[in-house]
Amino acid sequence: MNSNLRIVGPYAKHNSEDILSTYVSQTCSMIESDGVYTPNLKRSEYTFKTKINPPKLGAMFIGLGGNNGTTFSAGILANKHNISWNSRTGTHKPNYLGSITQCSATKVGNNKNAEVFLPLNQILPLVNPNEIVVGGWDISKMNMADAMRRAEVLEYDLQVKLQPYMKDIVPLPAVYYEDFIAPNQKERADNVLPGTDKKKHLEQVREHIRNFKTENKLDKVILMWSGNTERYCKVTVGVHDTAENLLKAIENSHPEISPSIIYAVAAAQEGCSFINGSPQNTLVDGVIEIAVKNNTFVVGDDFKTGQTKLKTALIDVVAGGGLKPISIVSYNHLGNNDGKNLSAEKTFKSKETSKKSCTDDIIASNPCLYPDGGHPDHEIIIKYVPSAGDSKKAIDEYVSEIFLGGKQTWSIYNVCEDSLLATPIILDLILLTELLERIEWKSDSENDFHRFDNVLSVLGYLCKAPRTRDQAPIINSLFRQKNSIENLFKVCAGIPLEDNLLMEFRAPQK
Repeated sequence: MNSNLRIVGPYAKHNSEDILSTYVSQTCSMIESDGVYTPNLKRSEYTFKTKINPPKLGAMFIGLGGNNGTTFSAGILANKHNISWNSRTGTHKPNYLGSITQCSATKVGNNKNAEVFLPLNQILPLVNPNEIVVGGWDISKMNMADAMRRAEVLEYDLQVKLQPYMKDIVPLPAVYYEDFIAPNQKERADNVLPGTDKKKHLEQVREHIRNFKTENKLDKVILMWSGNTERYCKVTVGVHDTAENLLKAIENSHPEISPSIIYAVAAAQEGCSFINGSPQNTLVDGVIEIAVKNNTFVVGDDFKTGQTKLKTALIDVVAGGGLKPISIVSYNHLGNNDGKNLSAEKTFKSKETSKKSCTDDIIASNPCLYPDGGHPDHEIIIKYVPSAGDSKKAIDEYVSEIFLGGKQTWSIYNVCEDSLLATPIILDLILLTELLERIEWKSDSENDFHRFDNVLSVLGYLCKAPRTRDQAPIINSLFRQKNSIENLFKVCAGIPLEDNLLMEFRAPQK
């Protein structure tokens, strides 16, 4: 947060602890009768209360020694200590490129005839990324300096300079149920909690969280699943459907209780938010109910990095332009450990489900495209190619029907360094989740402030398969998702929302 910047105005009041802001919303409910729509307009006023003093924050990774965990830790340390490094192209300095909280801006108004844009981290106070304390678990006991070398993500000179800071960081022993990930991961599993008693594992994870918080004198801890993609657990009535049943299933070491469920329950019971960065179905109803009982947040599912982010933008462009998508085919290959784990059919299916669902609501939003039902052909192919390393190679083909039976085909080849794209998204998920823990709000019909729903669907911009609860709509359109985050910052700071009409400039010129 820029300490010299303070946004004031008629819709916000500041004191030493809070920003108190008001926002007037106008919504329209459409009443349909015999094909005729009648708008029912509603005006609602909301009051937001945002605590302005960020806490000392810890982030505990499940999969700390993996590509994402090591890259995140290295990035925080490189920025904190301002470590520069050399490559064959010259000298480089650390940054947070790819993070919307650190490196993107949104319009906040006009100054004479010029538009004014501000970075998000200058609109509301966020935790300083450099001050996040990182820890966590991994099934491999390799220290973080060696794990960083194993990942082969960062330039060699940067690895050498980070080695003194990372060599003493050793992951905690992790929950490991080998049935839930690919058999090819077993060779890494030398740092696991012993036995098969899942209730005992839950208590050990909770103790790890408490110790980490105490030892580092933290105000808050957020848990981030960045481990291997698990297979889907077989969701069963009487096991996963309620908090009571889920806890009983853990006590009985039920075979369909996954490691990620253990961590999610431990997080909630210790008062910590839990972010699911992989596509498996961790956030079952029982997990969400436990989060509700403990007033904590859950976020998921699956980091939205390169291919899926592009897809949710392009399909929005196609469908929004009145063209009819008829085929979406996505192929990619990669050579990191994530790709190795996904080479097993049971874990690939979790990823396929996550990547396939991301365009459904965008296409359904235009009833002109498929008036009689239907949807585009949508295929996902992922191959493990070790020589590719962390550089994911993706080929996408989008075929659309255009005017008078014609076709348009977009073929896109994309190479992305997977972990270097994912890490800033992980950072944003952590920072925004923490911010939302400091925001309370109420409508004009309510007397008491409350937090957002325990399932943080507002962070869908950062997730391939955004989770919602009850009948809340699922939004996958990249532009709408980003806009919702920007608008939240604005209403909490007391800044009017941008409608892009620019009416002050639309009058006839004299």
